[in-house]
Amino acid sequence: MNRSSKSLCASLAKLLQVAALAVWIVGDAAAAAPAVDQKELVDIGFKELVATTKVQQDWVRSLAPGQIRAVQRTGKKFFIYPDAPNNRILVGGPQEFEAYRQLHPDTKLWGQGAGDKASAYRNKQNNAMESATQRDLSNPYLGMNWGDLGL
Repeated sequence: MNRSSKSLCASLAKLLQVAALAVWIVGDAAAAAPAVDQKELVDIGFKELVATTKVQQDWVRSLAPGQIRAVQRTGKKFFIYPDAPNNRILVGGPQEFEAYRQLHPDTKLWGQGAGDKASAYRNKQNNAMESATQRDLSNPYLGMNWGDLGL
C-alpha cells in the first residue's frame, strides 16, 4: 500500500466513526423524547379534526411529528398534536393541555426554549455593543482626522 491509499483508508475510517457517532446521538435524542399517547389526548378532551383538502394534508405533514405545539387563532390559544399517517390533528384548548401536563409534567411544547436562546443571543450582542460604545466614548480622538485639527 502506498501513502495515498493509507491516507484514504484513514479518512474513510474517520468518516465512518463520525457517521456512527451521529447515528448514536440522534438515536439517543429520539429515544429520550416521550411518545404522546393519542388515545390519552382524546380521553382528556382533545378533538379530532381530519384533513380533507390537499392543503390541509400538506400542512399536517409539515408539522413536527410526535410533538404538541401551541398555535393562536382569532385570539384564542390552541394546542395541536399532528397525526400525519391518518391525515388528522388533535386539537385542545388550554384546559385540555393543562390536564395533559398534570399527567406528564415533563412535557414541553414544540419550539419551547427557542425564545430563551434568542434572548441570550440578544443579551450577548447588547453587552458587546455596550462595551464597544464605552470604549469609543472613552477615546477623545475617535472620529477625528488631521483636517479637524487644522493640519
